[in-house]
This record gives sequence, C-alpha cells and structure tokens, in this order.
Amino acid sequence: MVNNKEYMGVGGHDNLKPAPSSSPKTDIKAEQDVQELKDKVKGMIMAPMLKNPSKKLELIDEIQRFGVSRHFENEVEEVLHQIHKNSYGGDEENDFDLFTTSLRFRLLRQQGYKVSCDMFNKFKDKDGKFKETLVDDVVGLLSLYEATHLRMHGEDLLDEALTFTTTHLESVEAHRLSPLLAKQVTHALHQPFWKGCQRPEARRYLAIFEEEPHPANEILLTLAKLDFNLVQQVHQKELSEISRWWKDLDFVNKLPFARDRVVECYFWAMGTDFEPQYCFARTSLTKAIAVITAIDDIYDVHGTQEELELFTEAVERWDISAMDQLPEYMKVCYRAMLDVCTEIEEKLGKEGNLYRLHYEREAIKCHVRGYFDEAKWLHQKYTPTMDEYMAVALTTSYKMPLTTSFIGMGDIVTKESLDWVLNDPKIVNSLLILGRLLGDMKSHKFEQKRGHIASAVECYMEEYGATEEETIIELGKQVNKAWKDINEEWINLTTIPMPLRLRILNFARTNELLYKHKDGFTQAGVVLKDLLVSLFVNPVPM
Repeated sequence: MVNNKEYMGVGGHDNLKPAPSSSPKTDIKAEQDVQELKDKVKGMIMAPMLKNPSKKLELIDEIQRFGVSRHFENEVEEVLHQIHKNSYGGDEENDFDLFTTSLRFRLLRQQGYKVSCDMFNKFKDKDGKFKETLVDDVVGLLSLYEATHLRMHGEDLLDEALTFTTTHLESVEAHRLSPLLAKQVTHALHQPFWKGCQRPEARRYLAIFEEEPHPANEILLTLAKLDFNLVQQVHQKELSEISRWWKDLDFVNKLPFARDRVVECYFWAMGTDFEPQYCFARTSLTKAIAVITAIDDIYDVHGTQEELELFTEAVERWDISAMDQLPEYMKVCYRAMLDVCTEIEEKLGKEGNLYRLHYEREAIKCHVRGYFDEAKWLHQKYTPTMDEYMAVALTTSYKMPLTTSFIGMGDIVTKESLDWVLNDPKIVNSLLILGRLLGDMKSHKFEQKRGHIASAVECYMEEYGATEEETIIELGKQVNKAWKDINEEWINLTTIPMPLRLRILNFARTNELLYKHKDGFTQAGVVLKDLLVSLFVNPVPM
C-alpha cells in the first residue's frame, strides 16, 4: 500500500508564508482609489459606441480577463444587450473581421445570449473549408479558438473551427509574434479562457501585462492590480483562520494515512466562490471538502469492512452518541464532520435560513453511502460495469460540495434551487460526469497503487476489452460531451439565476485546472505550489 505522504500537498498556511498585511490606512487609500478607477472604467463602458463595436468588445473582454467584471455587471449587460439587439444579424455584420466576429460571439454566449454560429460561414471557401488566408491572422485565429469552447451539440462548424485553429496556432512560429501575443497563444492552448478558473486566469493575465512597458489601458490595469491585492488580503485572512482550525483538528497526526490538503481545499472553494461577499460559502466549503477528503481516505485505504459499516450507520444516524461505537480514529473524523455542520447551522440560524441544514446533511449522507458502496466493491475485488460504476461514482463527485456552496450564498438561494440541485438536473449531472472522468483519467494509476477500487478507466477497459489509450480517448469524448451539455444549459437554463449557474460552471473550471493535465489535487506540491503562491502570498506589483 502506498503511503499518502509520498504524494505531498502544499501543506499548511505557514508553508506559504504570506507577506505581512498592509496597514489600515493603506487599505483605505487603496479602496478609495479602486472606487475612483471604477467610476472611470464605467465611463469607458458607457461611452457612445461607434458602428463597429470592436473596441467596446475588447474593453469588456479585458475587464473579464482582469477579474474585475463583478464591478460592472449592469454596464456590461447593457452594452452587450445593445450590441446583440442592434448588430446581430444585420447587414453591417459582413464588415466584421474574424477577430471581432469571434469575440462578439463569445462574449454574447458568455453573457447567456442565444447566438448562432452560422456567422462563421463567411470565413469558409466554396468547398466548405476555412479559408487558408486566415492562417496568417493569428489574432483572429486566437479569437476564434477561444469562441469554439462555448460550442454546443450539433455545432459541427465550431468543432471544425476548433481543429482548424488549434492546428495552426500550435504550428505558428513564436518569433513571428510579439512577445505579448506569443504568451497569449501559449496560455490559451494550455487553458482556454471559458474553461479557466477566474482568479488564476486574472493573475496570469496581470502577469503578462506586468512586462508591458506601455499597456493600452493604464486605468483598467491599475484597477485590476489594486482590486486583486485587496481581494487577496481577504483570502489570506480566511486561509489563516482555516489553517488554525485544521491544525487544531490535528488530522496530520491522528489520521496519518489521510491526505493533508487544507490549502488545496481552500483553493477549490476560492475557485468556486472567489468574490469577497461569499466568505461563508468559501469557509464552509473548504472545511467540508477537507473533512470529506479524510473520510474518503478512510473508506479507500484504511477502514476494515466492519468499521466502514459502523461509520456509515453513524452518518445515517447523525447523532453524537453514534460516535461511541466507532474506533478512536473514526471518532476524530466523525466529530469533525458534525462540528463543521454545527458551525454551518449557527450561521444559517442567524440568517434565518436554518431549513438549508437539511440539504447539507442529506448531501453528506448520500456522499458517504457512495463511499461505502465503492468500498464493498473493493473488498469483494469486484470490477463493476461502467453503468454500475458511474451510478455510484456520481454520488461521490461534486453534489455535496456544490450543495455546500449553494447554502452559503445568501438570499439568492431558495428552497426550490436546493431541491433542484439535489434532483440531478442536466447541468449538475454533466458536472458530476466531467469531474469524475477527468479525475479518474489522471489519478487512476496512483489509486491502483494504493489499492483503490477500479476507476472509470479500469471499468471501461474490463467491460469493452479496450486498451488504456483507447479508453482515455473514449472518456475524453464523454468529457467533451459533458462540456457541451454545460454550455447548452448555461444558455437555456433561464429559471436558475446566473450567479448559481456560475457556481456550477466554476466547479467545472476548477476541476479542469486540477485534473486536465495532471492530478493537481493529489500531487499538489508539484502541480499547484507556484500557482498558490501567486494567489495567496505574492501581491501583484504596482
């Protein structure tokens, strides 16, 4: 059996060593500067628009990439509504180049507007292929490439466009491009913006412009830097408090087989709810993920079948007295789980939202039942079919964390929206599939070493007699299908407020970041260290 300590995380908050906090006077001055700069940027957004909306679209794109779009939601919506109403489908559309057409398409879809991809037909030749003259337009190709990641089912044109743009962007010689454009192309190929985690994307975009001697929009850049650093201070304070909570639990010594991942758990929560007003959602989600990760390791690598039966029964009872029947190491985890929910209960009680606690408990119970079902397969040495596996695996994917995130989001959440989440709507189910398959494809080799149950990879290989390479290709197709489902629901699911849909999208984005290239959660010390330092330690240079 593999010792989890061989796969180290970043460790506690002390290991990140954040810089000393700024003085209150400095913070007040920064907040005043932010307000003044916000007023100036609002003026830029609302300035009269010429016939060609290209510059206004570029401004909105930069606002989003710099991570400050939450300050301008009403203004951006007003401008994009006007662009959609006045120019979409009009004669002047034929005058738009590839860059502008692609950018407008992407921004409108990101905003939830139904727009057709037929507008890209004008960039095809008489044989139905994309014109070869486009190859030299790297800026246009990059814009089209980014747009293709909002594609939905049946949009073959965008599937073709993705292949076309990827092929030519990968083959372009960097020396032909400006340093700025070369960096943008490289990063987009690694992480398309639509599927990128908001906070890390903003930090990377700021890093690109830090090296530009004469940035195009000094006002917006300065606002983004100030805003990033102020929000970073909020995150640093929360992470410090959560790390003290984790240290007091002493799971590192009491449960030495379990993964020590509290900073990574906070990163996951921050990726889902980075905005300062969602402190309750972030802290609750971090603690819930940290404890459920330890419970996962109990079921996967440590507990006996008899012990796991006792723990599952105790979770179903949800009573402190149920702890008496558990072995000592399980008592530690069980008490921590109840204590986290008690904290959530106290906060919900003060808000007048105590009814939400029921959803949290039920989500945790469902999650643990899934762990128990998986553990039974492991002890029976049974490899389930894909249908059997996915039916259980989706219960141990992201429904519990998503529910935890929702209950901490204030008045925008209703009983109806919580019922909706727990009833597996299409967008949530697609998130669960995406999360499970991406994780399995990157972590299955490590998990098999430590005696884990068969993952989707092993189940598919066993059922269909496929090679590992064939299996990865097939599961990758299912991930792409899940993304198309999410994109469709992003547009069509108008009954659910966009801030709630955004949490689901952000879970998918964070999962992409953690698992697209490597198992960033299990081997976080290798994969995430530099990123976490840039998010939680080093402020953006002013």
